[in-house]
Amino acid sequence: MIFLRLFFEFFKTGLFSVGGGLATIPFLQDMGERTGWFTNQELTTMIAVSESTPGPMGVNMATYVGFQTAGVPGALIATLGLVAPSIIVILIIARFLQKFRHSKIVDAAFQGLRPASTALIVVAGLSVAFSVFFGLPSVSFTGITTVDWRAVILAVAVFVCMKWTPLKKLHPICFIAAAAVIGVVFQF
Repeated sequence: MIFLRLFFEFFKTGLFSVGGGLATIPFLQDMGERTGWFTNQELTTMIAVSESTPGPMGVNMATYVGFQTAGVPGALIATLGLVAPSIIVILIIARFLQKFRHSKIVDAAFQGLRPASTALIVVAGLSVAFSVFFGLPSVSFTGITTVDWRAVILAVAVFVCMKWTPLKKLHPICFIAAAAVIGVVFQF
């Protein structure tokens, strides 16, 4: 039964999260709250791990949740559930692509999806920021009692470093390694 639920939950996520891996975050937050498979704090860890490992972020997160929930078979089923809608849609679109290639309606539909996808990504980013900086499960200005100053200082330092020209030439793996060392030293 858990395998069917994993597939269904990630199928819904894959079907409705238009815009890539970051667009899956609001769906994953909802999934965590409804199923209890992971907390918002674990979600932030998932995002960090998924961003720093090779492969698409959404697929990495589905694999992670599936593995945590039901081992290797769960990882395979959750990943398959996430990518199945895309495969189905691509097959359907490929079949009818020539017919609707220059359709104004199709262009308008995609123009409408762009702002919606952007809004989902912004809300997900704010939610992660509130979780990291204030320990809050969602975007809310009420209930802010403590600020994790280590996280704020680290975020400011990263922002400043991104603007420093010599660091822009470094390979991204250097930043991943530095983040791992900082996380271990300061135990974020």
